[in-house]
Amino acid sequence: MQTSDSNQTHYWKPTQRTDRNLYAGDVSQESQFSVPTPELAHNSSSSVSFSPDGFQPDPFHSPDYIEETVDDLQIRLSEIETLLATDHDFADVSWGSSNMNPNNEQYIIMKDIVARGDLKEGLLACAKAVADSDTITAELLISMLRPLVSVSGEPVQRLGAYLLEGLVARLSSSGSLIYKALKCKEPTSNQLFSYMLLLYEACPYFKFGYLSANGAIAEATKNEDRIHIIDFQIAQGGQWVTLIQALAARPGGPPSLRLTGIDDSRNAYARGGGLNIVGQRLEKLAEACKVPFEFNGLLVSGSDIEAEHLRVEPGEALAVNCAFVLHHIPDESVDPQNHRDRLLRLIKSLSPKVVTLVEQEANVNTAKFFHRFQEAFSYYSAMFESIDATLPRDHKERINVEQHCLAGEIVNILACEGIEREERHEVLGKWKSRFTMAGFSPYPLSSYVNATIKTLLQNYCDKYRLEERDGALFLGWMNRDLVSSCAWR
Repeated sequence: MQTSDSNQTHYWKPTQRTDRNLYAGDVSQESQFSVPTPELAHNSSSSVSFSPDGFQPDPFHSPDYIEETVDDLQIRLSEIETLLATDHDFADVSWGSSNMNPNNEQYIIMKDIVARGDLKEGLLACAKAVADSDTITAELLISMLRPLVSVSGEPVQRLGAYLLEGLVARLSSSGSLIYKALKCKEPTSNQLFSYMLLLYEACPYFKFGYLSANGAIAEATKNEDRIHIIDFQIAQGGQWVTLIQALAARPGGPPSLRLTGIDDSRNAYARGGGLNIVGQRLEKLAEACKVPFEFNGLLVSGSDIEAEHLRVEPGEALAVNCAFVLHHIPDESVDPQNHRDRLLRLIKSLSPKVVTLVEQEANVNTAKFFHRFQEAFSYYSAMFESIDATLPRDHKERINVEQHCLAGEIVNILACEGIEREERHEVLGKWKSRFTMAGFSPYPLSSYVNATIKTLLQNYCDKYRLEERDGALFLGWMNRDLVSSCAWR
């Protein structure tokens, strides 16, 4: 955190988005799961290995706004509260206001909520006040709820700290002015890598997404000699490690592989450099596996992609990978050009053999603020509970994982609107409508990959569940869907 004096208010700032996976090199044989390839379905001794450990962390809750340590967070929350109280000092406000009267029924209800320690009900009441532009009630509730939240407490207490931060930021000019003035100290790229890797290993959500996407691509291109994959957010490129290894194991020799990796400049921070780093790593791996390989890196926003950028050539089998990326593309609610649907139409015009879609199963795109808050509470409650099942409460890095990989996304969802709100998740039903309108039809799921994912989940808590329905795979925690994966053609 960069400050010029002790009285300066500390905020977060938009930083390089560290979406998608980080490269980790070779995969140990012990960690591989063997999946029979479709073309060898009648030969049980033949298999292609898709190793979950070969994929590297791309927490789909990637940090757009990064925080610091526990103490800094508490200080920041307190200072923001003090800033808000400048015009409505709780100690000086007249109790003549109907909202502030201690005998008022609403105030009595709020006080009872806090006395019972019902953090969920209190947060919902606070969010409702914010939605209704009842600033005085919202500020009072923020003050009353502050002692109930803790970044080192129970899952709901930890989540509550970040939800409360989002509400505070929204009250301050709806978040837009705050985010232009945010200041903090970023972790080093190595630190960020370690936080993302820990979250990647603690939860199966990311491995699930990459396994299912790679499986669909492998099946759709099983008889092709020339394959071109377009990855719309390649980041560190680690998703493709096990696919290259699988292609190398093909009977009769591997096909040639051309990989177009698209990324914007913000991921360069976690990479420690440009897309040439990704190309060099994958080229080295492909050479060791004797897979003919070509890499083309495009440093451009997905909203700005045009067909001529992608260099699709006749005679090659095209696969397009959209894993944890489309929710960042603005749609009709943000931009009249509706880049989200425009991009899908562009992809369809390229005649791909398969398009993979992996997204968070959350409805926060066009939902009104209060319903968005309810959805965020439900979604991230499951996420924080699932982290608790793997990382103990006293784990020294758990707080950093949640702050640097999840908190920024939560605050962005709650505090920002318009083009400044980048986290715009949609449920599968909405994605299906978009893909159908763009001319796509569903691509059938692979039972072999499904079996691999079921094996993967055996290494995790039994509260995770895998369900296949509506032509897609859903990975969830208890009764809450968190990630959906499907394929199109």
